[in-house]
Order: sequence, then structure tokens, then C-alpha cells
Amino acid sequence: MLDAKVNIDDSASYRQTELLLLKESTHVSEEIDPNEVKANKVGISYVGLQGNIGCMVNGAGLAMATMDLIKLKGGDPANFLDVGGSADEFQVTQAFIILSNHSKVKAILINIFGGIMKCDTIAKGIIKAAETTKIKMPIVVRLTGTNQEEGNKLIEEFSNKHKEYVFLTADDLDEAAEKAVRVAKNFL
Repeated sequence: MLDAKVNIDDSASYRQTELLLLKESTHVSEEIDPNEVKANKVGISYVGLQGNIGCMVNGAGLAMATMDLIKLKGGDPANFLDVGGSADEFQVTQAFIILSNHSKVKAILINIFGGIMKCDTIAKGIIKAAETTKIKMPIVVRLTGTNQEEGNKLIEEFSNKHKEYVFLTADDLDEAAEKAVRVAKNFL
């Protein structure tokens, strides 16, 4: 058995008309996850999986490491979601909405390494997304790097004001994965 996924860059679409016609055929379009389509439209990478811990990360390598650590801690990732290194509040909000729409997700783990991406921008997007979606599932947030203190402060202040949201922070990825696995198992 062989399984593969092909992603055609929009800038090359004019050269790949046959492949694009395949995508539009009934058989293939039925297999496309609507969340992948939504993510692609806003410029983020998403692949749905069968687990119960939603992941939002910046960077493909960090996303893979996050998913691996979730598995190591006894959990099961629900997706691969990379917001990239230059996501804005809108993209973060859309990523959050996509994660909250995944039927099996019981907790969300946000793991951001702020280099180009600033942690306070991610925090603002998380807050906006929480307010937009009125999400009730637990959210584990690990921010490190550029504007880390500002980002953590924004999350903490929001969490203290809005007790209806469950935000847990973590100082490192190991702690974040442990918390995400624990709260996903306990969330109804």
C-alpha cells in the first residue's frame, strides 16, 4: 500500500493544470480535509490526524518534535499545524478556530519559539481566538523567545480576568506535553 500527499504551490499552478483538475474531481475532493483547505487559504500548514491533542506550532521541525513528545508522554496528536514564522493575529485566530473544529480535540498545545515570530503577537491571537470561539477545552501554552515575557503576561492577565477559559502555561516543551496529555485525558 502506498499513500502520498502532493501540495502544488500556487505560483506553479499555471504549469500543473492536469494535477489541479485531478484535485477538483469528485473522488479526490471528497478526501480533502476542509480544515486543510481553510488553513491553506490563510497561509498556514495543517494536516489532520486521529489524536485528541491539537497542536499549534511555528516551524515544521518544532511541530514534529512537539508531536513526537506528545506521543512519548502517552498522548496522541490530532494534527500538524504550523503557523510559520511570520503569522499575524488573524492567522493565529484562524488556526485556533481550525483546531477547535476538530471533532476529537480535547486539549490544545501551543508551542511557540519566538524568533521572527513574536510571542506577544501569538498571545494576542490566542486571546482573540478564545474570545471568538468561546472555547471551553484546556489550552496549554508554551512561549519562548522574542517578547516571551510580554506574551506570557498577556495570557496570564487574560486568564485571571476570564476564569471560563482554562489556560495552563509551561516553561519548557517537556512540561507542556505532560500537561497537555494530562488535561486531554481528563477533559470530557
